[in-house]
Amino acid sequence: MKKRAMRLAVVWAALLSLAGCSKPADPGAPTSGAATPTSAAAGGTLNIVWAQWDPAKYLQQLVNDYTKETGVTVKVHEIPWPQFQQKVFVSLSAHQDTYDIIVGDSQWLGRASENGHYVELTDWMKEKLDLDSFYAPALEGYGEYPKGSKKYWAVPCEADATGFCYRKDLFEDPNEKAAFKAKYGRDLAVPKTWQELYEIAEFFNRPDRNLYGVALFLGKAYDSVTMGFQQVMWCYGGSYGDPQTFQVEGLLNGPESVTALDFYSRLARFTPPGSLDFYFERCLAAYQNGLVAMAMNYFAFFPGLTNQETNPRFYDKTGYFVSPAGPKGHFVSLGGQGMSISAYSKQQEQAKQFLEWFAKEEVQRKWAELGGYTCNKKILESETFRTATPFNAAFADSLPLVRDFWAVPEYNQLLDSCQKHWNAAVAGIEEPKAALDATAKEHAAIFQKAGRAKQATAGSGRS
Repeated sequence: MKKRAMRLAVVWAALLSLAGCSKPADPGAPTSGAATPTSAAAGGTLNIVWAQWDPAKYLQQLVNDYTKETGVTVKVHEIPWPQFQQKVFVSLSAHQDTYDIIVGDSQWLGRASENGHYVELTDWMKEKLDLDSFYAPALEGYGEYPKGSKKYWAVPCEADATGFCYRKDLFEDPNEKAAFKAKYGRDLAVPKTWQELYEIAEFFNRPDRNLYGVALFLGKAYDSVTMGFQQVMWCYGGSYGDPQTFQVEGLLNGPESVTALDFYSRLARFTPPGSLDFYFERCLAAYQNGLVAMAMNYFAFFPGLTNQETNPRFYDKTGYFVSPAGPKGHFVSLGGQGMSISAYSKQQEQAKQFLEWFAKEEVQRKWAELGGYTCNKKILESETFRTATPFNAAFADSLPLVRDFWAVPEYNQLLDSCQKHWNAAVAGIEEPKAALDATAKEHAAIFQKAGRAKQATAGSGRS
């Protein structure tokens, strides 16, 4: 584990750690073709597909042990993030046996299960795996659909969550500490709440010195501003809607959500110029270049910050913390993927044997040592894991707090609505209340068209 930071040094060069862009219909899959790797054959080769980034390379290293134990060859095929979702669903929609195992994003679960692309694993997982060994939020996020149903379509693979890095040289400077305490009446320290983070961002926001308070997910591309803002919305008591009735009016645009979006929009004033396009890569670049005191990002992209070659200015001056709590709870945006079995694989039983092997504690321990993020509670809670890197403890503390976006097949349409209006809100083009009213109206129409909305008043369910 102590080599983890070095092995993940350039991981942020990968693109989106959540699924690709437009929603290929199932009905209505995209018509563009996809380059196909060696098809799963009866001769003992399992084909796994994942996005192109370092964790996929670590998985290939890990599965070499499986080949030694079983004689089964396992090939991990990598697809660049921008094409990942589209190429996988082209293959699935054509009922091709190109892939046996798919390391897919959490939002894919509804689309892939309802359209018959994934094998349901519920009974098998209950029989073969120790479900209590996984953190419950991770098992739900990466494997369960519909949420709360205890029906499983994936075994957790790569856990991830949003967090923050910060400049210890600024936070620990005696002059800065004295000035901060004089202004805010408390010690300058890692923020525990969003309000504390706001005050720190305000304090370090010094445009005349080319220093800004914070870098945030604010961009309009794919899910940037959504992943940044939704955790604030949850922490302030807001909700996407009732997952049982799909009621959104009064929840998504309720007073708690409005207060949260107003807060996030005001916080965005302390970000660098051009930040309305920021996602993980530009947040990291802003931090590396010394533009910000703090930066939001996924934990999967933090390891390179510990490397002197890739972060020469702050590799030894960077700290990490869990995304803060709000006045009505503490929640963190979920990233990461689960392992699912293609319904068109001719080697489904062999694929199940592999998933059973992958979930073993000793295998998960090596997965963590190689650089993968395990969901195994025992490993995550161990002192060995927590001290292996400067950010592991914050990651382990984040995982029990994770929540996810809608996983229904219409998630891309829902996401597009959020991106459009919430980016407009942080840009000052739409008022927070108007932005959320428009989002709620569009979400309600999407659910109504899909036949999901039920005639019910807003209940206590929260998503």
